Amino acid sequence: MVLFPTYNRFPLSVQSATGAEITDINGKTYVDFGSGIGVCNLGHCHPIVQKAVEKQLHLYWHTSNLYENPIQSEVAAQITTHSHGDYVFFCNSGAEANEAAIKLARKVTGKETIITFQQSFHGRTFATMAATGQEKVREGFGPMLEKFAYAIFNDLASVEQLIDENTAAVMVEVVQGEGGVHPADHEFIEGVATLCKENNILLIVDEIQTGIGRTGKKFGFEHYQIEPDIFTLAKGLGNGLPVGAMVAKAAYKDHFGPGSHGSTFGGNPLAMASANAVLQIVFEDAFLDEVEAKASYLQEKLEKEIAPLASVQAIRQKGMMVGIDCDKSVAPIVTQLLEKGLLVLSAGDTVVRLLPPLIVTEAQIDEAIELLKVALATF
Repeated sequence: MVLFPTYNRFPLSVQSATGAEITDINGKTYVDFGSGIGVCNLGHCHPIVQKAVEKQLHLYWHTSNLYENPIQSEVAAQITTHSHGDYVFFCNSGAEANEAAIKLARKVTGKETIITFQQSFHGRTFATMAATGQEKVREGFGPMLEKFAYAIFNDLASVEQLIDENTAAVMVEVVQGEGGVHPADHEFIEGVATLCKENNILLIVDEIQTGIGRTGKKFGFEHYQIEPDIFTLAKGLGNGLPVGAMVAKAAYKDHFGPGSHGSTFGGNPLAMASANAVLQIVFEDAFLDEVEAKASYLQEKLEKEIAPLASVQAIRQKGMMVGIDCDKSVAPIVTQLLEKGLLVLSAGDTVVRLLPPLIVTEAQIDEAIELLKVALATF
C-alpha cells in the first residue's frame, strides 16, 4: 500500500452499498451504524440523490466560482429559508467551514480570541486543530495558532471566566460527537448565547455532525432557544459528496468581500446537486417526524436491552447520535461487531458511537441491538 498510514483501517473492502447496508468484496453484508462517520444520513446511494447527481453529471462538472452557479443559490436558499442565517459560503469539508467561521469572526469583530471547549473537535487544519480542545489532535505539530481558549463543556462559569475585551467569538458544538457524544445542557448553551449577546461576542455553532436531521431537527441548535450568529455544516449536507457550508447573518456580508476568502472546488456543481436533493428530503416535516420516531424506538431498545449490561456505564443520546460509555476500551468490541456484521464507531477510548442512517428501519435497529447486546454482555 502506498497510502500514508493516517488511518487505522479495518479489514473491510467495500464492493457496494445501498440504504443502511454495505457489501464487501466477498459478498458479506453489514448493517452500517456509522454512516461514513455521520455523512450518509440518507443511507448509501439514495435513489433521489443519485438521480440528481447523474443529471448534473451530464451538464457540467466544474467552472470555478468566477461564474454564476444556479445550484449554489438553490442550496443556499434552502439553508437560509430554514434557519436564521442570511448568507452562505460553500467549501469542501467541515474543517474548511469552521476555518471560514473563525476568519469571519476575527474580521467582523477586529478581535482575536476564540473560546472553544475541552474535548471539542473542529477539524485538522492549523486553525481548526488549534480550536479543537484535544491535545492528541495537536501533538507533534509544533506551536499552535494562538488566541484560542478552552472552557469546560456544560460549565457556564468557565466560559465567563475566559471572556475579556479581546474575545471575538465562542465556538461550540451542541453535541460533542468526537468527544464522546455529550449533549449540551439547555441552561448551559442558552447561557452561552446570553453571555455572547451581553458582551458583543459572536456565537458560532459547529453543526458539522449535528446538522441535516441527525438530531431529529434540521439543525441541532433548534433544540435550544438560541440563534447563532454563524453556524457551519458539512458531513450529511452532501450525503457522501464533499461539501461544507458556513452560514452567517446579513450584517457580516461585507466583511467577506471579493478576495477575502475563497475555495477552488467549493460549491462544486456535482456536490451542490447532491446537497440540493438531500435538503429537499431532510427539510420535510414528515421526514423529520420519522427520524424522531426512529430515535425514540432506538432509545427504548437501548434502555431495555443495553443499559442494564454490567459493562455499560452510561448511554447518551440526541436523536440519531448515541454514545455507549463502557468500563474499558471499546476497540475490541468495534472489531468484534464488524466481524459479526455490524459497523459501529468509537468516540474516545471507552465509548461506542452509533450514527445510523436516518432511513434505517426498525428491523435493522433490532438486528443491531441484538448484536450489541451479545457483544457487550461478554465484554
